Amino acid sequence: MASTFELKWGILSCGWMATVFTKDLVLDPAASRDVTDVKHTVVAAATSSDAGRAEKFLSDCGVPSGTAKAYGSYEELVNDPNVDIVYVATPHSHHFPHALLALNAGKHVLCEKAFTVNAEQARILIDVAKQKNLFLMEAVWARFFPLSIEVRNLVASGKIGDVKRVHADLSLLNDVETAFSPTHRMVNMDLAGGALLDLGVYALTWVFQILYHLDEDATTPKVLSHVQKYAGTGCDETTTIICQFPRATGIATTSIRVGGDVDGLGTAGPAMRIYGTKGEIQVAHPAWKPLKYRVILPQEAGGAGEWQVRNMPDGGWYWEADATARAIRDGKIECETMPWKETISIMEVMDEVRRQADMTYPAAIESTAH
Repeated sequence: MASTFELKWGILSCGWMATVFTKDLVLDPAASRDVTDVKHTVVAAATSSDAGRAEKFLSDCGVPSGTAKAYGSYEELVNDPNVDIVYVATPHSHHFPHALLALNAGKHVLCEKAFTVNAEQARILIDVAKQKNLFLMEAVWARFFPLSIEVRNLVASGKIGDVKRVHADLSLLNDVETAFSPTHRMVNMDLAGGALLDLGVYALTWVFQILYHLDEDATTPKVLSHVQKYAGTGCDETTTIICQFPRATGIATTSIRVGGDVDGLGTAGPAMRIYGTKGEIQVAHPAWKPLKYRVILPQEAGGAGEWQVRNMPDGGWYWEADATARAIRDGKIECETMPWKETISIMEVMDEVRRQADMTYPAAIESTAH
């Protein structure tokens, strides 16, 4: 019987995203998802300046007392010899320098979405990972859900024919002026704020996992977009992106001003619609954590199928962690479910959206200096 592969994690940043991810890491893989070939151990966590806060974070996440170190600097974390991989969960604006810090310290890296601020930063990180033979991946957790895998397999099987159009939306209703202070990460340009990098990347990943990921000859699509800016800070509050692939069209929409599922009951219709020449697949809200889908065919071919529910009893971040562990165990430096070329292509699309909207972030966070 093969032994269980253990991956030892260091958590860089102790905010909400890091919290939900770490809580999933400490779950028993066998009990939570019937996984026995890999396991995860959190051995360290760090904030940028407060070891006490990192210690509280570890406790709040359920990491057993005395099993992990708490640091007050990221440098200490990445230089801990017990850490195999660093999970980067700082704001998008800081992903590039923090992922680079970990790679240069010889650590594998799982970096939250959006991977970087621009495509050139992504290319640099990938080049460093190649040079150092280290695993690197953008943490788009929705890619690894059993539901997402089922939908991709259905499309690949030809169930709905040739896909000609995909529409995906992630939009959240907010009175932006009162919901977010100008310094809040959602609207603060110094933190790469706005709908695009925070929410729009989910809509784009649904477009891409159907129209790019399943195409062996995929190339970055042509882009036509429109951005409505938030007057308070200049970030994008509502963005529409048309991706013109060679054989199909992808439409990704996102907003922090208007909502795609206002009542939370699904009455607005599906978040994602995948249109093929033989039928359609609908995926319910929310795009960042969809829990059900259905196939709709013409009446003579079966009509509308029942919703297929794929509930997760807890967070669901562990699927990407398991895929990461398996890749590292097998000596891989990238994961086929979220490959580097696709991360770069999505970043190129978002770069083009910002170019068309004349929306740039401060030079300090657009920088590629390393």
